[in-house]
Amino acid sequence: MYHFVLKNIFRKKKSYLASIVLFFLIQFLNLHGAEVSSSDNIPDISRDPADVPSPIGKRPPKVLKITLHAVEIEGKLAEQTSFRYWTFDGQVPGPFLRARVGDVLEIHLINDPKNLMVHSIDFHAAWGFSGGAAVTQAMPGQEKIFSFKALNPGLYVYHCGTPMVAQHVANGMYGLILIEPAQGMPKVDHEFYIMEGEIYTAGSFGASGHQESDALKILHSSPEYFVFNGSVNALKHHPLHAKVGEKIRIYFGNAGPNFSSNLHLLGAVLEHVSSDGSILSPMRENTCSIFVPAGGSGFVEFVPKVPGTYPIIDHFFSRQEKGLGGELIVTGPANPSISHEGPVQQ
Repeated sequence: MYHFVLKNIFRKKKSYLASIVLFFLIQFLNLHGAEVSSSDNIPDISRDPADVPSPIGKRPPKVLKITLHAVEIEGKLAEQTSFRYWTFDGQVPGPFLRARVGDVLEIHLINDPKNLMVHSIDFHAAWGFSGGAAVTQAMPGQEKIFSFKALNPGLYVYHCGTPMVAQHVANGMYGLILIEPAQGMPKVDHEFYIMEGEIYTAGSFGASGHQESDALKILHSSPEYFVFNGSVNALKHHPLHAKVGEKIRIYFGNAGPNFSSNLHLLGAVLEHVSSDGSILSPMRENTCSIFVPAGGSGFVEFVPKVPGTYPIIDHFFSRQEKGLGGELIVTGPANPSISHEGPVQQ
């Protein structure tokens, strides 16, 4: 019923801005989205960190047609807790996108007709048009197209750019795009994809049942949850896997919308770090963490020297009590000459 009424309101409005404001006001006045699903049918919306497309390597520039679907979906936030996520392609984060310098990207944003909200997309890698947000404000059932040429190599965030932008981001509408240099990226054995985000629910942390987004908590920067890849302990349910001696690269983004993050792996030294997502700048060497502001990104590279479970955390430790958690599981032979339990072995 709500969906039918809102669609008819949209047909009568000529201004996209008026439509956006109208949708936001209705939602703010307790229009809470679609019906709540049975807890048995709540999907896992967390993206597997290994879901990274293959490197592009050396090839001539070309036109890339990329289609993204804005999908509002009830997903599992924690045990016994669900949340009405706003997503790109039904998962958090959205798909990892890959292009090379010189490519022209034709972005098709399709707002699912079952949605209630206006959605759009803003690429930090794009020049002009607010990264695409100014021309991709799509009402439910609409498709909008934005094209841009990839001029600057690097790792960049993309997110929804519809007011209230902070709410669209906090509800899950974000991802990363890698613009490779002409020569491609150096080869590694494993690439992983992690994004940190904040979730602002009406109920307190751990409250059971369906939870709605709380816009006032977003404005007051009071998140109930901090999460990797969309939900509580997502990277424990979908751990990273590697072997001793394999080179790992982790692409990391901080969606925010309000807090910086400090990615750290217990028991690992980050041997090469691009703290701002820059590819062509010299990388920092041998550090313990990577500090990333809201809306920023970076990547780290290292080779595990010993097997074991390496906890993945934000070094703002209190966030572990609000949902952050993950693991890198490394298999292979032990090496007591590097580390072992007990005193030094002569």
